[in-house]
Amino acid sequence: MATFNGYRSWAQWNVSLWLNNDEGLYSIMTTFLKYDRRCGRERIAKHILTRLHDENITHTPDGARYTVTGIRAAMRGL
Repeated sequence: MATFNGYRSWAQWNVSLWLNNDEGLYSIMTTFLKYDRRCGRERIAKHILTRLHDENITHTPDGARYTVTGIRAAMRGL
């Protein structure tokens, strides 16, 4: 299987890039991780996606769509 910088696709890599390097997005992600660890990563990713959509954030500035799968990939190592 081909990978992109260790991710399954450019979109997953780009979502991870933005969530881990934009201060506001990183804060959203780490806040959910801190308070919702008991929910499991899939559910946390869904909560983060809902929060992003509530703020009308559906795509990265580079055009990658935020998805549960992309957000889960971004949470690796956190």
